[in-house]
Amino acid sequence: MEELRNLLCEEITDMLAKPSDDTEDFHVKKKGEDPYVILVVGVNGVGKTTTIGKLAYQYSQAGNKVVLGASDTFRAAAIDQLTIWAERAGVDIVKQKMGSDPAAVAHDTLSYAKAHAADVVIIDTAGRLHNKIGLMNELTKVKNVMKRIVPDAPQEVLLVLDGSTGQNAFEQAKQFVAATEVNALAVTKLDGTSKGGVVIGISDQFKIPVKYIGLGEKMEDLQIFHSDEFVRSLFGDAI
Repeated sequence: MEELRNLLCEEITDMLAKPSDDTEDFHVKKKGEDPYVILVVGVNGVGKTTTIGKLAYQYSQAGNKVVLGASDTFRAAAIDQLTIWAERAGVDIVKQKMGSDPAAVAHDTLSYAKAHAADVVIIDTAGRLHNKIGLMNELTKVKNVMKRIVPDAPQEVLLVLDGSTGQNAFEQAKQFVAATEVNALAVTKLDGTSKGGVVIGISDQFKIPVKYIGLGEKMEDLQIFHSDEFVRSLFGDAI
């Protein structure tokens, strides 16, 4: 049984897409003076804003200067929530009032980040229904505006998925991959009974690596994803 279990773990681990940079921690490998830009996408309710706050904290703790951009100007509470997380994480935030142009906020954020020699920029985006063409167009506009300031931006398009939602997460991934160039996944809410096995199917189907996993409510509970440890947890070993 032990041999079979090990074989299964190896096979499933091989199914998971591998990140191109093989990140072991929250240190950033920057190219030149430009900041490393993470554009965060996902529907409402998956833990997107919380994930951004935890990311900001972890990157800041690793010695990076972090700036958040509140480009979710559609939802009333989004800017306020992100402001609270920025204060908790001890990082700067660039924001405008609700209803502002998300691309304008992204532009201001990157301009501020470059002027203040930031290492990491994390941009929040609206989490409206993932089948709305307006959201897809909005994400494209945000990306195009950012490239004017940082040509390589965004280096990371991070899709946040709720690990407890099963097939719904798969559908969200399908829609967002069609809408924008997602190249990394964050899976939240893996602290419950659901262990996020759907991640394996998503990563295998779309060839997108899981980069971060959320295991709880505390700031430290967002971790860099290690495929071998995760797969073994599906078979009963604790992460």
